Amino acid sequence: MFTGTAGVSPVTVMTADNGGHSPEQIAELCVNRLISIADSAPPELAMQARALREQMLDVVVQYVKVAASEDRKTVVSQLEQAGHAQLAAHIRSL
Repeated sequence: MFTGTAGVSPVTVMTADNGGHSPEQIAELCVNRLISIADSAPPELAMQARALREQMLDVVVQYVKVAASEDRKTVVSQLEQAGHAQLAAHIRSL
């Protein structure tokens, strides 16, 4: 996505119902911010950029999922250390 205005990033709005955004949505926001393809780009370069974007999207999705999992493990561990084993078990089961 390229607006053609130097120095001004396009704004993307994404909403979610009944919870936060999925790892795929977060990854898409990230990759859209990292890679933009100008409308005036030569077709060959645009095609390569789109292929790179798709590969990057796959990698970012994997790492966002790992980050969410690791964060949940940290919360569970902290709850257990604070004596909230039952609550930790509920969080672990999510």
